[in-house]
Amino acid sequence: MKHQETAQEIIKAVGGTNNINSVYHCVTRLRFDLKDNEKVDNGSLKKLDKVMGTNISGDQFQVIIGNDVAKVFDAMVKENPAIQQTTENKEPKSDKKQNVVLKIFETIAGVFAPMLPAITAAGMLKGLLALFVSVGWMSAGTDTYRILSAIGDGVFHYLPLLIAVSAARKFGSNPFVAIALGTALMYPDMTKLLDGSQTVGFLGIPVTAVSYASSVIPILLAVWLMSYVEKWIDRVIPAALKLLLVPLITLLVMVPVTLIAIGPLGTFVGSGLSGGINWLLNEGGLIAGIVLGGAMALIIMTGMHYALVPIILSNIATLGFDKFLPLTFISNMGQAGATLGVFFRAKDKKLKTVALSTSFTALMGVTEPAMYGVNMKYKKPFAAAMIGSAVGGGFALAFGAKAYVLAGNGGLPGLPSLIGQTFWYSFGGMILAFIVGAIMSTIFGIKEEEGDAEALAQFSPGASTAPAKVVSNDATTVNVDDMGDPTPTSDAVAVAPMTGKSIPLKEVNDPTFGDELMGKGVAFVPTVGELVSPVTGTIMNVFKTKHAIVVRSDNGMELLIHVGINTVKLRGQYFDAHVATGARVQAGDKLLTFELAEIAKEYDITTAMVVTNTADYKQVLPVKLGEITMGEDVLKAEI
Repeated sequence: MKHQETAQEIIKAVGGTNNINSVYHCVTRLRFDLKDNEKVDNGSLKKLDKVMGTNISGDQFQVIIGNDVAKVFDAMVKENPAIQQTTENKEPKSDKKQNVVLKIFETIAGVFAPMLPAITAAGMLKGLLALFVSVGWMSAGTDTYRILSAIGDGVFHYLPLLIAVSAARKFGSNPFVAIALGTALMYPDMTKLLDGSQTVGFLGIPVTAVSYASSVIPILLAVWLMSYVEKWIDRVIPAALKLLLVPLITLLVMVPVTLIAIGPLGTFVGSGLSGGINWLLNEGGLIAGIVLGGAMALIIMTGMHYALVPIILSNIATLGFDKFLPLTFISNMGQAGATLGVFFRAKDKKLKTVALSTSFTALMGVTEPAMYGVNMKYKKPFAAAMIGSAVGGGFALAFGAKAYVLAGNGGLPGLPSLIGQTFWYSFGGMILAFIVGAIMSTIFGIKEEEGDAEALAQFSPGASTAPAKVVSNDATTVNVDDMGDPTPTSDAVAVAPMTGKSIPLKEVNDPTFGDELMGKGVAFVPTVGELVSPVTGTIMNVFKTKHAIVVRSDNGMELLIHVGINTVKLRGQYFDAHVATGARVQAGDKLLTFELAEIAKEYDITTAMVVTNTADYKQVLPVKLGEITMGEDVLKAEI
């Protein structure tokens, strides 16, 4: 599917453009602020090829794309200018009440996400330079080294200017005025004035000596306040004078206010937060590593790790290292190891292939395919990943592991950011997380489709579907063993067992059916919670969980009808069977009723109807696709 098509399908699934307040993207996710999250069609989203999963953080709805997120986002705003307007200079107002702490986290994430390409590129270069110097490939005194260092160091030294632009876009103020505010704070003569060697005042008001180079919190707070000041000034200034006076008055107000109040406050807040977290990382040691390492995947899922970016940057700028970053590497290795464990335990060949490939991508620092596509889907591997990360994190922090630059990649390509005195402790934690995650995942194992695979195995193509016992249904008694396993005697036609929409079997979001492992057939998206017999014949099996039925027609066609995906987990809840194994039925007789609305709240309700003895026929083809009513011809098998 092309990026434009994916973008349009995503917009449709989240409720259309009218349901979108704003959207932006980070490294792997589209982050929506929606008017109503209840309008989201999760089932349709998860069927899209490029969508790895979804997540809700606070009120923010996230669609996980992976490496192509920027291309999908660009296609989205190109085709929908209304969305583009909400992503640039305006922060749309929402009527939803939101937790203040989560709102702060999301705001910080919104500011830092657009900056990450520049920050990570600079960080990676700094890490590589450290590697080259340590192995003797480059001398720190050469002109080449100094030029390359300027590329890496310049971004961090002038970080307040990057933050000013991004924050202005987030808060809805003029980004160029925000840059002007930042340049005033970092002007060489201002830096010299505030070096602490002399007492400084503005109109008789004391100005605290603060260095703004590489700082984060002061400029963030300053631009936030500036957004309100600028808007107020814009309202009171006559239209003819706005261009000249609005930016002028804004700067004349905000630069002194920042120097006198916001700068010192921001420095105090930043130092306090950094000090508290650093105290936990330094003093907590083994325990802090176990707790934070184990919980890191949850922190990343909620997006809270973005709230720590300012602290990480501040630590690297002031201390020369950060102790939180190694835990992100370790968490990624835990996810990679757990997915490898799935590869060892899985029986399904497609799942083994997916597990192995996503394990590799997690090693490379992109964990969403492994986390959302495999580990969280089967639950136990996700627990294994957290255990591995806890062990690796405990080891790393027990020995004081540090990161020395922000490389932006938490996988093997980002290793240069860990190069320094504690490199082997960080690397050792990563190896431990990977190995323990793999071992625990292998021990825990997985339930492929939570029992569906085992239950369906007896109905695979060519397998006998005859239960060896006598069963009864009302007044009808049948010895099923006597029915044998007849060869089809003629062409067979099946009618639609439900009302709704018929679709190709390959569109079913389940490899057991979608890849036609059970045989060929057709699928349905029902609009009525009733299932009738598609043929005249005998009921071969009614599953104990009542979500699936096997029926054999009088002329030998065997049909498995499976209502919903993974609905076996309901253990019969919301289903009522109206027949029993061995019953004689006519085409159109009621087999099941089910509470469609209740089931659809948790599960994909797509229903597959498969000819399990497909090998006995020359071809099996759908007769009608699209809107359909139960009783219409829908499938034909030709001998």
